[in-house]
Amino acid sequence: MLRLSLCFLQSNSAFRLFSNLHHSLSPPNLSPVRKMSFANKEYEFLKEIGLGPRNTGCYVNGVWKGSGPVITSVNPANNQAIAEVSEASTQDYEEGMQACFEAAKTWMQIPAPKRGEIVRQIGDALRAKLQQLGRLVSLEMGKILAEGIGEVQEIIDMCDFAVGLSRQLNGSIIPSERPNHMMLEMWNPLGIVGVITAFNFPCAVLGWNACLALVCGDCVVWKGAPTTPLITIAMTKIVAGVLEKNNLPGAIFTSYCGGAEIGQAIAKDTRIPLVSFTGSSKVGLMVQKTVNERFGKCLLELSGNNAIIVMDDADIQLAARSVLFAAVGTAGQRCTTCRRLLLHESIYEKVLDQLLEVYKQVKIGDPLQSGTLLGPLHTRAAREKFEKGIKIIKSQGGKILTGGSVIESEGNFVQPTVIEISPNADVVKEELFAPVLYVMKFQTLKEAIEINNSVPQGLSSSIFTRKPDVIFKWIGPQGSDCGIVNVNIPTNGAEIGGAFGGEKGTGGGREAGSDSWKQYMRRSTCTINYGNELPLAQGINFG
Repeated sequence: MLRLSLCFLQSNSAFRLFSNLHHSLSPPNLSPVRKMSFANKEYEFLKEIGLGPRNTGCYVNGVWKGSGPVITSVNPANNQAIAEVSEASTQDYEEGMQACFEAAKTWMQIPAPKRGEIVRQIGDALRAKLQQLGRLVSLEMGKILAEGIGEVQEIIDMCDFAVGLSRQLNGSIIPSERPNHMMLEMWNPLGIVGVITAFNFPCAVLGWNACLALVCGDCVVWKGAPTTPLITIAMTKIVAGVLEKNNLPGAIFTSYCGGAEIGQAIAKDTRIPLVSFTGSSKVGLMVQKTVNERFGKCLLELSGNNAIIVMDDADIQLAARSVLFAAVGTAGQRCTTCRRLLLHESIYEKVLDQLLEVYKQVKIGDPLQSGTLLGPLHTRAAREKFEKGIKIIKSQGGKILTGGSVIESEGNFVQPTVIEISPNADVVKEELFAPVLYVMKFQTLKEAIEINNSVPQGLSSSIFTRKPDVIFKWIGPQGSDCGIVNVNIPTNGAEIGGAFGGEKGTGGGREAGSDSWKQYMRRSTCTINYGNELPLAQGINFG
């Protein structure tokens, strides 16, 4: 479901980083990540972002509390405890929502540019803790450090975008057919926006939603992923500090660490007109049903099953580097991860040979360690799903070309895997959230597009070609049916300036750039009669 714009990937040297790696497909030389001790210099950064061995996991009405279950945050690189968090109870939830509902009455009346100034300060506060927050993302989620820092940078970029937007929440003036009448559009805040985020982008997705919601005049209620509570707490402390500094109600930004019970409460709550949910298509459907039953609005960012097409005229070296990042980045746990590689039959062997050679050089290990390109899967359960998935793939005719096994270690490491398989295999239609890439041949552009569009999901897609006619066919009405349609770049790594989201089983939501802000406001069409007569529309004469 998600994206990341890494500054180091914007240069050729970055792509070379993926090509000049140390061979490590056998069990990696993993430097042990020690259990957190706040007396240890290695973890001093956690103090700098307000974390301790025991943390309260909800911020309600400007106060930290948590009277729900106590959980342990685990480092996926070694499955050792990082810290404890007391989650929200239903009582904590209700207390927070009552305060948030009252705070919304204040926040929506503050002029939009003034709200933008608060978001600007949030961006500056994030800049001051960029390195520490990025390290925390890497430690708790498991993505490599460069990606962790890049994720936090994405929120900073969203803050910058939202500040400019705060002076451009423009309506329209519409010509009226009636004399001495004026028609116009007004955009007003919804009130409260609920944001439920997933583990793979534990804070970036918050940024896509919260930055826009805040400048649009909405309060935010955030439930972070249950397995990344420390990130939820650290991010909330940043926002809370800015609100406190400006003498604003803390309830403008309310956050909860918790599980399905809190998520269900948000979905059912009539005080929340819009719920943004990021997660699987299966759970997204349940959230949508619950929200729709109360006539609320849903913004869904769900599963992806993304394909890269390599045409016979493609720059093969560029394509191979792009596929590597798209398939291996974040250990295959992005919604925009490339899961299907479609190669023209005339270059099939050439591209595959290059790709397999590069795969053999991927350094696997501690995500905080320099040079690592593939960290662990996020949980032990994810590792088990990988093993089960490989068995299913083999049973449906999949031929493993490289990888296909877990790596015996304390952590949740698996091998990056490439599999030759028919596009018609049932397993290809599903999303296996791991670094597993399906490879298949095609003969014509028409066939490639049909394969691309044949899955239930419709998030991201890309084609590698230099032919203008192919490019414009690809991005046109008979091309890719995805929400993100790229040319000569990976399926992942999108910029915040464009609207992010997909079609079909991906949910249809759009977040971040372009005009996504309109989803966080309600539009009123206003007709004003400034004359003394009452002409009716369509020329109706009523007495």
